Amino acid sequence: MSHDELDLDYKVVVNDEEQYSIWPEDRENPPGWQDAGARGKKPDCLEWIERNWTDMRPKSLRSA
Repeated sequence: MSHDELDLDYKVVVNDEEQYSIWPEDRENPPGWQDAGARGKKPDCLEWIERNWTDMRPKSLRSA
Protein backbone atom coordinates (compact mmCIF):
# COMPACT_ATOMS: atom_id res chain seq x y z
CA MET A 1 0.00 0.00 0.00
CA SER A 2 1.48 3.33 -1.01
CA HIS A 3 1.88 6.21 1.38
CA ASP A 4 -0.67 8.20 -0.66
CA GLU A 5 -3.30 5.47 -0.21
CA LEU A 6 -2.79 5.53 3.55
CA ASP A 7 -3.35 9.30 3.68
CA LEU A 8 -6.65 9.27 1.74
CA ASP A 9 -10.04 9.00 3.39
CA TYR A 10 -12.29 6.28 2.02
CA LYS A 11 -15.89 5.19 2.30
CA VAL A 12 -17.36 1.73 2.11
CA VAL A 13 -19.82 1.34 -0.75
CA VAL A 14 -22.27 -1.47 -1.49
CA ASN A 15 -24.06 -2.49 -4.69
CA ASP A 16 -27.48 -4.07 -5.28
CA GLU A 17 -25.94 -7.55 -4.94
CA GLU A 18 -24.72 -6.56 -1.43
CA GLN A 19 -21.08 -6.69 -2.50
CA TYR A 20 -18.76 -4.22 -0.76
CA SER A 21 -15.84 -2.13 -1.90
CA ILE A 22 -14.02 1.03 -0.86
CA TRP A 23 -14.04 4.29 -2.74
CA PRO A 24 -12.23 7.60 -2.18
CA GLU A 25 -14.48 9.69 0.06
CA ASP A 26 -14.13 12.82 -2.05
CA ARG A 27 -15.37 11.12 -5.23
CA GLU A 28 -18.93 10.48 -6.35
CA ASN A 29 -19.95 6.84 -6.00
CA PRO A 30 -19.70 4.76 -9.16
CA PRO A 31 -23.04 3.98 -10.83
CA GLY A 32 -24.95 1.27 -8.96
CA TRP A 33 -23.12 1.75 -5.65
CA GLN A 34 -24.40 3.41 -2.46
CA ASP A 35 -22.73 4.41 0.80
CA ALA A 36 -22.66 1.58 3.33
CA GLY A 37 -22.05 3.97 6.23
CA ALA A 38 -18.40 3.30 7.15
CA ARG A 39 -15.72 5.91 6.49
CA GLY A 40 -12.08 6.29 7.41
CA LYS A 41 -8.59 5.33 6.38
CA LYS A 42 -8.15 2.41 3.97
CA PRO A 43 -7.16 -0.20 6.60
CA ASP A 44 -10.16 0.74 8.78
CA CYS A 45 -12.58 0.46 5.85
CA LEU A 46 -11.14 -2.89 4.78
CA GLU A 47 -11.43 -4.14 8.36
CA TRP A 48 -15.09 -3.02 8.47
CA ILE A 49 -15.77 -4.97 5.26
CA GLU A 50 -14.04 -8.06 6.65
CA ARG A 51 -16.18 -7.94 9.83
CA ASN A 52 -19.49 -7.23 8.06
CA TRP A 53 -19.33 -9.04 4.71
CA THR A 54 -19.53 -12.58 6.04
CA ASP A 55 -21.17 -14.23 3.02
CA MET A 56 -19.36 -13.22 -0.15
CA ARG A 57 -21.94 -14.74 -2.50
CA PRO A 58 -23.99 -12.16 -4.45
CA LYS A 59 -27.48 -11.52 -3.05
CA SER A 60 -29.14 -13.13 -6.09
CA LEU A 61 -27.21 -16.36 -5.48
CA ARG A 62 -27.96 -16.38 -1.75
CA SER A 63 -31.68 -15.88 -2.48
CA ALA A 64 -31.82 -18.76 -4.99
